[in-house]
Amino acid sequence: MCGIVGLFLKDRALQPSLGALVSGMLCTLGDRGPDSAGIAIYGATQDGRLKLTVQAPHAGYDLSPALAAAEAGSGHDIRIAERHTHAVLSVPEAAETAVRAALAAAAPEVAVVSSGTRMEIYKEIGRPETVAAAFALGAMSGTHAVGHTRMATESAVTTTGAHPFSTGRDQCLVHNGSLSNHNAVRRDLVRRGLEFRTDNDSEVAAAYLSWRMAEGASLGEALKASLADLDGFYTFVVGTEDGFGVLRDPVACKPAVLAETDAWVAFGSEYRALVDLPGIEGARVWEPEPATPYFWTRA
Repeated sequence: MCGIVGLFLKDRALQPSLGALVSGMLCTLGDRGPDSAGIAIYGATQDGRLKLTVQAPHAGYDLSPALAAAEAGSGHDIRIAERHTHAVLSVPEAAETAVRAALAAAAPEVAVVSSGTRMEIYKEIGRPETVAAAFALGAMSGTHAVGHTRMATESAVTTTGAHPFSTGRDQCLVHNGSLSNHNAVRRDLVRRGLEFRTDNDSEVAAAYLSWRMAEGASLGEALKASLADLDGFYTFVVGTEDGFGVLRDPVACKPAVLAETDAWVAFGSEYRALVDLPGIEGARVWEPEPATPYFWTRA
């Protein structure tokens, strides 16, 4: 099952409502995935600084001592914004390696789930309405976001296994489906220097696209290449610093719908996820074609 959504705002007037709109879309699909949920949201940048989203190992864990130790150990100024079991660390861009190393030394159980100039990731066990309320996602603003509500069919229900997965700066992926050759692809990517935190096939797909884009491919080119290299049935929604993309496998057995107006572009596993978006009655609505990359950017 699983439910995935994406929303790319063209109209700046809607940006303060991004979190509320995407949360509403995701909660509508809660019956497709009641185990865990998450959102990657792209908000404002801070000159010369990078956002690291970190995740506590469990509810009730006090992140403050670990974050204080990371700041002291790295020797850099860290601005900290805690949200439920996560925290966003704003650090000087040049300090990322030092901060990661200091955090790993002080609290190896605390995971860094994303990095980027604009992206923040929040994910947790529970239905999407529970997760959205815990992180106050409805109050967040930004330009675009992708989200996922999961039904775990091949692995345990854990926060670590929840989507989105991020394996590159400002890059993330949510996935509905299953890859049949993910272990072989994982081994190849490890040889190329990529690292993995989970055994989830979606993390492999995210890492594959990150590798392709690090090699110089555009998002569209990376999605096109994945059709030859990733086997299985899947729908991907991918976020980048300036936009998002959608790809279905050549068989396209997973449900998917796109809609576009002058104000936004939206994706949902089902049309009902889109019905409360402003102006949906005038939107162009279609089913994305199999094996065809779609992507939108701020440019």
